[in-house]
Amino acid sequence: MILVWMIVVLLAGGVVCWLVAQQDQLICRWIALISVVTAFSIPLVWFINNPPIKTPGNNWFIHYQANWIPAYGISFHLALDGLSFILLMLTFLLGTLAVLSSWNEVRERTGFYFFNLLWTLAGIAGVFVAMDMFLFYFFWEVMLVPMYFLIAIWGDFNRRYAAYKFFLFTQTGGLLMLLSILAMYFIHAQQNGGHYTFDYFALLNTNLRGSAARWIMMGFMIAFVIKLPMVPLHNWLPDAHSEAPTAGSLILAGLLLKTGAYGILRFVLPMFPQAAADISWLAMLLGVIGIVYGAMLAFAQTDLKRLIAYTSVSHMGFVLLGAFAFREIALQGVIMQLMTHGVSTGALFVMAGMLKERLHTRDINQMGGMWTAMPHMGAMAMLFVMASLGLPFLGNFIAEFLILLSTFTVSPVLTVIASVGLVLSALYSLRLMQKVFLGQTQTVNEIPADLSAREWVIVGALTLAIVILGLYPQPVINMVSGVVAGIAIR
Repeated sequence: MILVWMIVVLLAGGVVCWLVAQQDQLICRWIALISVVTAFSIPLVWFINNPPIKTPGNNWFIHYQANWIPAYGISFHLALDGLSFILLMLTFLLGTLAVLSSWNEVRERTGFYFFNLLWTLAGIAGVFVAMDMFLFYFFWEVMLVPMYFLIAIWGDFNRRYAAYKFFLFTQTGGLLMLLSILAMYFIHAQQNGGHYTFDYFALLNTNLRGSAARWIMMGFMIAFVIKLPMVPLHNWLPDAHSEAPTAGSLILAGLLLKTGAYGILRFVLPMFPQAAADISWLAMLLGVIGIVYGAMLAFAQTDLKRLIAYTSVSHMGFVLLGAFAFREIALQGVIMQLMTHGVSTGALFVMAGMLKERLHTRDINQMGGMWTAMPHMGAMAMLFVMASLGLPFLGNFIAEFLILLSTFTVSPVLTVIASVGLVLSALYSLRLMQKVFLGQTQTVNEIPADLSAREWVIVGALTLAIVILGLYPQPVINMVSGVVAGIAIR
């Protein structure tokens, strides 16, 4: 039941925020913060009090299943394994910081804002634990609609265009995934004497071959790589990131992109091993193209948030490269990349929001010399930029090293080209620091303030996370060892 309560707390907290905001906006903010922290503590406290014992062939810690619409084989089935657990921890860490980032930024329609923020987090958490395919699709849509409102209402000048594009891209992928889910539903029933079910573990044993497997897999694959995002289906990302409020950018970069990678690891590779193996080289090639293309476009940007958005395209290319290598070490690196990218890129978006709040611009050509006025923010930005470009002792280095180390045995050529992306990441990272914090000071009306106590809490938590992941990644690797061992089939 703890997984149910975790989601219910977020949903109920969002509704309560909306109801009380008209009387007191401060209480609304505190309710949102308490709701996310409570949801964070539920699985964490359970894990501390009940250290899971993994047995061979069974990597699942918790199962909860109740009939929902039994006439159609739909159940409320939630389950938790190592992969789900670490992604939930990332979700609630970034969710807590998203609430704190919104504390002073959002002053209009506060109740509805936190309602959408909490329901987005509930949808993301549900995606990571849903083991009924109908329920999974339900949560997939739950996280989409409130994120649309976050961008469309509280975004920047071009917010409606960005929100429409985000919605159309992701909804198109979601509908293709729904068609694939229904196809598996009927094929499984045909093979099992008319027993209809949406249960993940039952559908996992569906016998799919040839063109049927390829077409059904592509429905899932397109939905997930749009969210990842993969070039050339990445076009929604820069606009959504640049127009979203700070918390929206944090959740988009840190969490929503991870749902696409999670879908590949949880559904595409285990359900369609042969069909996935058939397209593995093409998927790895597209991942490498994304690495280089995203890095080059990041270097060309003058809008700070668009620059960081294109770094996400580059970093997520490593996820696609490592996942379709089907090697255990590469898959470990992929999961580390999900964690470290969420922290480091999320931190850069938070700092971009802080700079926008102070300077009222996202144009890096209108910045410069900010280190003198904000030395603490400059030091923290340097740390996260170094993490983003993959310096040792920080989490991103571990992730990208594991991916490149393992994929070299599969395709040396693609791995060498992907390594060029690391060089390009140094270029756009150094350009970011030079334009914003170093160089000649641009004309400003007043000297901007350095980090406040609330902002210190946000960047302090993210700093601690990225350093721990860089110095001691073994707990994450141990947590997901059983999951990746089951995927690494070649």
